[in-house]
Amino acid sequence: MLFNFGPKSSILLIFFFHGIVFSFLLFKKGKQTDNSASKWLSLFVLLCTLYITPFMLGYASWYSRKIYREILFFTPFQQVLLIGPVLFFYTQSLLNISFKLSKKQYIHFVPAFLYLIYSLIIFITDKWVLSEFYFYADGRDKDFDLWYQIAGLLSMVFYLVLSLRVYANYRKIVFETVSFADSILFKWLKHFFIVFLCILLLRVLFFILNPEWGEFGRKFWYYLSFSMLYYYIALSGYSNTIKASISIGDIPTDTQEPETIIVPLEDKVTETILPDADLWKQKLLDLMLLEKLYKNPSLTVSDVATHLDTTPKLISSIVNSGFKMNFNDFINYYRVEAVKEQLKKGVQENKTLLGIALECGFNSKATFNRAFKKHTALSPKEFLVALHKS
Repeated sequence: MLFNFGPKSSILLIFFFHGIVFSFLLFKKGKQTDNSASKWLSLFVLLCTLYITPFMLGYASWYSRKIYREILFFTPFQQVLLIGPVLFFYTQSLLNISFKLSKKQYIHFVPAFLYLIYSLIIFITDKWVLSEFYFYADGRDKDFDLWYQIAGLLSMVFYLVLSLRVYANYRKIVFETVSFADSILFKWLKHFFIVFLCILLLRVLFFILNPEWGEFGRKFWYYLSFSMLYYYIALSGYSNTIKASISIGDIPTDTQEPETIIVPLEDKVTETILPDADLWKQKLLDLMLLEKLYKNPSLTVSDVATHLDTTPKLISSIVNSGFKMNFNDFINYYRVEAVKEQLKKGVQENKTLLGIALECGFNSKATFNRAFKKHTALSPKEFLVALHKS
């Protein structure tokens, strides 16, 4: 098989090989753990790998031989209309453990399906119906047509915006329903969005610098940059999948750590005008000050509602309207106050700051530091210094 191992083709080959490997590993992990997010990410990595394939093979001289050139011509490697929807559904499946692709949502794949039909028509016409090329009379790969590349760019921008909206909605719900929001914000996904945005900005930049998208000469740096970015996504995505599967597999479902608890995206919290608001506020204060419910690191709004024999919606409304905070900040406020009381008593002489924080309901050092700074405008160490001065 023809493959000229030049500097450009060899570098892209390395990324191609790793992309195939990570795509397989992610899919395997998804099958083993029944994790649909891993399967969607596997497909995303595979699509990115196929995206660089024509240029890798082009630099390896495939376009210079008839049989290899026709493989590149008639195989739609660059599925730019499919990458966006896959990102969108990966986001939903990662944030919502109950997410299932509905029949209605298959409409998102229609543009990519139509392009496959278009590619098939070209293949049948040029190879079977006519004795000579009609669609490929110009000798240019249809995957690189400007209209298709621009359509792909617009599609990816559109689905990135949709994915960001899903994530923003998820963040809002998490802060309203659990006391450990920092632990389930999926910071990896934020990094994914940033890297994907960099990919889109690169595409725009190279469109401007070289509008002749089918020309190989000045495209190498774009494909090299693209390869490095999607390689980061593959590597980081796989490592985060491993971490998640370990925590889930090692912990019984009735005592899950916060990292493994997913809040359905369909749950929405709305404010209502409540009778006896002062009475409910006092009940909440009693739970915090007398029963010290905040010490439960996995506390949710449903747990509080169960203690008060009411609904999560009512508790959220009381916290929002009565205390002007979301549920996460409300619980962390009392945890911070409890830590401050311990520090004033000098408990830090025998315990570490982290040990005190964990006893007061925090589940990590990072969450403790952020919450303490938010509610006191001081870091824990700065608070100790100020305490000693007074």
